[in-house]
Amino acid sequence: LYVLILKHEDGHVKELQLVPLGETSIASSISYLDNGFVFIGSNFGDSQLIQLTSQANENGSYLKELERYCNLGPIVDFVVVDLDRQGQGEIVTCSGAFKEGSLRIIRNGVGIHEHAALEIPGIKGMWSATAGGPFDQYLVLTFIAETRILEINGDQLEETELPGFDHTSQTLFCGNVANGSIVQVTSHSARLIDVNTHQLANEWKPSADVRINVATANSHQLALATSGGYIVYLGVEDGVFTEMSHARLEYEVSCMNLSPLGEADQASVLVVGMWTDATVRVLRLPDLSEMTRDNLDGGEEEHQKVIPRSVMFVTFEGINYLLCALGDGHMFSFKFHESTGALTERKKISLGARPIHINTFYSRDARHIFAASDRPTVIYSGNGKLLYSNVNHPEVTHMCSFNSESFSDSLAIATENILKIGSIDDIQKLHIDTVPLGEQPRRIAHQESTHTFAVCTIQFSPFGTADPERNFLRLLDDQTYEVITYFEFDQNECVCSLLSCKFAGDSTQYYVVGTAFAHADESEPHRGRILVFAVLGQQLVLQAEREENGAVYCLCPFNGKLLAGVNSQLHLHRWQDSDGRKELNHECTHHGHILCLYVKSRGDFILVGDLMRSVSLLVYKALDSSIEEIARDLNSNWMTAVDILDDDTFIGAENSFNLFTARKKSDATTDEERAKLDVVGYFHIGEFVNQFRHGSLVMQLPEAEAPAIPSLIFGTINGVVGIVATLSKERFQFLQKVEKKMETVVQGVGGLRHDQWRSFENERRARDVQNYVDGDLIEQYLDLKREKMEEVAVAVGTSVEELCRRIEELTRLH
Repeated sequence: LYVLILKHEDGHVKELQLVPLGETSIASSISYLDNGFVFIGSNFGDSQLIQLTSQANENGSYLKELERYCNLGPIVDFVVVDLDRQGQGEIVTCSGAFKEGSLRIIRNGVGIHEHAALEIPGIKGMWSATAGGPFDQYLVLTFIAETRILEINGDQLEETELPGFDHTSQTLFCGNVANGSIVQVTSHSARLIDVNTHQLANEWKPSADVRINVATANSHQLALATSGGYIVYLGVEDGVFTEMSHARLEYEVSCMNLSPLGEADQASVLVVGMWTDATVRVLRLPDLSEMTRDNLDGGEEEHQKVIPRSVMFVTFEGINYLLCALGDGHMFSFKFHESTGALTERKKISLGARPIHINTFYSRDARHIFAASDRPTVIYSGNGKLLYSNVNHPEVTHMCSFNSESFSDSLAIATENILKIGSIDDIQKLHIDTVPLGEQPRRIAHQESTHTFAVCTIQFSPFGTADPERNFLRLLDDQTYEVITYFEFDQNECVCSLLSCKFAGDSTQYYVVGTAFAHADESEPHRGRILVFAVLGQQLVLQAEREENGAVYCLCPFNGKLLAGVNSQLHLHRWQDSDGRKELNHECTHHGHILCLYVKSRGDFILVGDLMRSVSLLVYKALDSSIEEIARDLNSNWMTAVDILDDDTFIGAENSFNLFTARKKSDATTDEERAKLDVVGYFHIGEFVNQFRHGSLVMQLPEAEAPAIPSLIFGTINGVVGIVATLSKERFQFLQKVEKKMETVVQGVGGLRHDQWRSFENERRARDVQNYVDGDLIEQYLDLKREKMEEVAVAVGTSVEELCRRIEELTRLH
């Protein structure tokens, strides 16, 4: 960044002086705000808010970066990987240009950063407790027939015993109450332990033939559910329990919660979940009279009822919610009106397939809910609605907050065999990490067998140097993203394509690179290479090399062979390894393209995206080793990306920011008709798509009720990451009705009609949107006011709750 100084005298400029201030992102726009604050907007990297300083720092810069705004664009290429093998995909993109080049790791959900781990199997419950100070000192673990206490000592967890605790029984609840005392509830009694002496200060016991089954407490109140359907409400003050009231319900209690609402320090209501009738009930305190109830099973048969396993009141953004988690992995949420006791806006969502246990924790001074199950989830609030982010961690059975001096703002997490202490990421839907490269990444591929990424990069030298561009293939560790080794290409040799694949008859996984030699006096490259690398001993070893008569624009694995788009031709090569000599041998060629830029395959079928001639479908004939065209889109489209959705359906993106889908006419009666691809879908996306990849950012559950919806991820020049999902006919028709009504409810910017904006249009033709629905518009339904939600629901013939449920299912695609 420079400042231009105009030196003038008597109204005439005498001298121009350019003074360097420091280095910023490559600026596409500069806005001087005020008082030395400047906004740097960048299309090639992150945008910045900087402050001009009067004194230079140690690097000689007069700039101070105050804030950085993430920009993924331009996304030139990306891969979808599951590095932890948990069914949770993440995207690694080639982002930025010139010196702003970087890899961006994009993952859905919330990460846990592990600080400590202990192998402790069989944990049935877990609570943290203080010793009277501001930090948690103890971690109380309960098992089937015992309770153990871990004490934090420095950064070590050591087992200890407190005399006032019942260590020989399973603990039902433990926590700090008024004056810092610790309450422990077992099936035999409720015990109050003095934190200074660690001795038993007070104890409440039921009658001899009664057992305590469930317990919950806050700092001043304790509620117990005993056998026979009794509930006992106790006050906790001055180190003693005081029985306030009791009541008898017709069924046993399965779970209960006594969380205060809003900023109150005492609860005005108690919520209980019931065995037998599977209801959730809200009881008024202190008399335990029933305010309201909800029949969670909706009147299902007795054998179909699912019992509530965990309930909780929580207040987000001034709104009181009741959360009720069931034994089958579903969770209900209600808005609770404290004055009337009414439960409204009932919603049901699936968070897994196993029982859920919910608990609160604080992160960045904000309260959140952790739902522990086979798919752990963090629940939080934004814009007046509940939001859900999955936790990137395998099954969690129990969780509690553990804010100790050594592990501040941490969580204790129990699995079947392991206890972990860890901190949690910022609570947001997407997390983006940056790996600066200092040079422009062009292509990326991943190898699971070698745990590496291969990245093709361009290093730009200062102007005036003999070789302004140098091309590299860099090998990175897929955990640390550190460069292990690199290979430099020849002068004027540019990388065009990269993939990782195996060849028939060879178990080794290879990186294959396609290049072109670009010379200023050539209208198009006349020479290129295909290079095959193996990763051996952390080194890139060149195994084979093949010269081509043009640029190798694209590569695609094909049934153990290799497809290569070279200028206007499509070549098929087979791998041969004889007497230790490995080489690619040409098998056949297909002609008839302008420039063969994109190739995808499925079985024996090959989809080619051409520079100008849209897409064509080819088939490989193994008997005569040839490739033949069987169908073509006769429209003229300048393609930017293609992919195969299923055996008969293909998707393409073109340079007027449109998507289209084409279908093979398998049922056509004439050869002429079968030779045409039928374009069945049109959609204006408003983005220049560079790449499609199959995959998902959402964790895939093998036990999920509904089959996973096939999805295709795309990346664009502006840094947009989006999803194209294939829907069933019934779901599509339903969502199309919702979209039509939403167009009348949500007004377009500047009065622009939504259906006009989404219509396909390029230089040659225009078409109305067809066989696509806009997920972004449909998901805005969840942000509407209640009366607008009801208007849309009535128009499509369903309830608000059912419509919310179906749209929330869509939101879980991304």
